[in-house]
Amino acid sequence: MKFYSDILGLVGNTPLVKINRLANQHGIKAQIFAKMENLNPGFSVKDRIGISMIEAAEKDGSLKPGGTIVEATSGNTGIGLAIAAAVKGYKCVFVLTEKASMEKSRYLKSLGSDVVICPAAAKPGTPDHYVEMAKRIAQETPNSFYPDQYNHPANPLAHYRTTGPELWRDTDGRITHFVSSIGTGGTISGTSRYLKEQNPKIKIIGADPYGSIFKTYKESGCVPEATPYLVEGIGQNLPVGNADMKIIDEIINVTDRESFELARQLSRVEGIFCGGSTGTNFAAALKVAKELDEDALVVFIVCDTGEHYLTKFHSDEWMKEKLLLEPQRITAGLITGTKTASAPPELIFVAPDEIVSNALARMSEHSVTQIPVLEDHKSIGSLRESGVLTRLLEKRDLLDAKVSEIMDESFPVLDVDASFNDIKKKLQKSPAVLIEDFKRITGIITRSDVLDLQKN
Repeated sequence: MKFYSDILGLVGNTPLVKINRLANQHGIKAQIFAKMENLNPGFSVKDRIGISMIEAAEKDGSLKPGGTIVEATSGNTGIGLAIAAAVKGYKCVFVLTEKASMEKSRYLKSLGSDVVICPAAAKPGTPDHYVEMAKRIAQETPNSFYPDQYNHPANPLAHYRTTGPELWRDTDGRITHFVSSIGTGGTISGTSRYLKEQNPKIKIIGADPYGSIFKTYKESGCVPEATPYLVEGIGQNLPVGNADMKIIDEIINVTDRESFELARQLSRVEGIFCGGSTGTNFAAALKVAKELDEDALVVFIVCDTGEHYLTKFHSDEWMKEKLLLEPQRITAGLITGTKTASAPPELIFVAPDEIVSNALARMSEHSVTQIPVLEDHKSIGSLRESGVLTRLLEKRDLLDAKVSEIMDESFPVLDVDASFNDIKKKLQKSPAVLIEDFKRITGIITRSDVLDLQKN
């Protein structure tokens, strides 16, 4: 029989996958490989440090049988700890910020952990900051262990012992550039220390979101004020003990837009379903690789799975809400399905045999200046406030007439999958377009709806 004694035996020894089509699209001559850490049992690179920190704590006596693990996490380290804790019989309490995805929080609860959510805007050192909250819970919980992934030496040690040797082995020592984001600093510091021992010429590239402090801190020694960004699990607003700046050769800043778009492209073009921090790493890898020849071999970390972000950047609706969705992905159906809170929740229309005064009352109730006239879910005309009022000035009795007697021509009709460009073309000649799905009018898009999308 061939089997593992428990799930922890599956952690590590993740494969390398070559990036093909996206490398060609960007004119890259160098070879680029993805280190598939999303194939760990907890679907992230943090599985490695979960086991490492627990076993170190067991060895030094800081974690005792029946104990409770309390940690501040963006989610993935918590998952790595929770999986190991489930196998070893420990309880867990994890403190996350509101920024962490709903999927991670639910995953942690499914593993039997308790989850505490703190405000994302809480400043370091304040009682509501997620790290301070975790420390306080650990102090108040009997027989508890606070790993402190940002400073625990078992974090980078896990990567020195496993990730680094795997990369050296699987590239036959040909790796020339290693790209990793910087969060706790454990992945990049531990892996790089091993790789540099094998070949000091290997370049270590840190990938960091705009808003994080690491690039400025590395280059100047000063700690700038951090600004908000949307990518989860990487970057910091203060230096952390496990992030060894001396071993990193260069840090490249990457925008949220680049991170999410490249993560989505990795999914759609290469079949690598990943999180936003992987997009950050891939963006930095592409920028480095553009200057390299065919002898270079670049490896970047696939930090975690896209399944942790299905309600975030892998959702067109979320991307549209954050003004990050590329125009070619915006469809008529997406626009009508994600209108602003001030827009009517459903299509407002009138029937041709309704009385004009009732139609005007409906328009006033919903604060709309134009409304389609539908019969059997098909468009047969429209009412436009300016035209109706002009007619009423000439003939007041029309208030009691049927809508069909004074209605204007129908608004243009587009399919639910119509592109953003098609919509804009129609709106150049009409104040609104109607959206059709399976031969039924289901929505309306006005010029103001499109202007809302173009504010950014």
